[in-house]
Amino acid sequence: MSAPVPTSATRIVIAGAGPAAQALVSRLDRARFAGTITVLSSRDDTPAELLKLAMLPQVSVRFGQPASHIDAVNRTVTTSDGMDFAYDQLVIATGSAAVARPVEGAARCLSYSTIDDAARVGEAVSQVARELGRRPLGILVGTGAAAGQAEAVLRARGVRPVRTTARPASVIPAPSTSGFAAAGVVFEDGSSMYGDLVVLAEERASRDGLAASAGLVTAATGGIVISQDFRTSVPGIWAIGDAAAFDGVRLGLLVAAASAAGACATQLLTAA
Repeated sequence: MSAPVPTSATRIVIAGAGPAAQALVSRLDRARFAGTITVLSSRDDTPAELLKLAMLPQVSVRFGQPASHIDAVNRTVTTSDGMDFAYDQLVIATGSAAVARPVEGAARCLSYSTIDDAARVGEAVSQVARELGRRPLGILVGTGAAAGQAEAVLRARGVRPVRTTARPASVIPAPSTSGFAAAGVVFEDGSSMYGDLVVLAEERASRDGLAASAGLVTAATGGIVISQDFRTSVPGIWAIGDAAAFDGVRLGLLVAAASAAGACATQLLTAA
């Protein structure tokens, strides 16, 4: 049974334009949302996926205008350029950021930061196995829940993972040109580890800087605290993706972006 479609011009503002935000816009569009959706993006470029959403009649994407302040009493969002946007419902989807600077040569590695990465990493390592004709040896760098999930994905795909909690200084390029260009890592003391592929599952922190201006409760480990229906501690404000935390865990490690967006869209349509 489909969610009710609001009859008034409800204004939804989404702070952030990453995968969770994009999925939310798509779900609202498919549900025939009758109001307006304003997406505040921190990106100055115009990626194809955002341009596609910007073409929807009810959607306005503001490129290079990230949200910087929330007035929860008057229900307005101010961007870094000083522009104000009124909202009836606000969704924070600002994602997360790496805690440390990227490892030199990180672009040669597979990365794992949210549960959405499981399918991509799984397909990539399966291709490595097909090319090698044997069970690959994988170097897994990281600690915490993300590394634990990545290890489970690797084992499920037949990879022998060797996990290290020590952060490497750089990545060793592979001699082949197969597209899987990382063959190992080098540490600060000069020691090294070699394998058939390298997966980085390093620590990330929620981008929850908007919480303070709106008086939102945040988790001790970072992230805007949400309930099971993605509501924050302030009425009219919701959070999805890595900006949010449920039971002290970054949401991206618990729920796929599309699933969270679908559930949140249902709640927004009901609340509108």
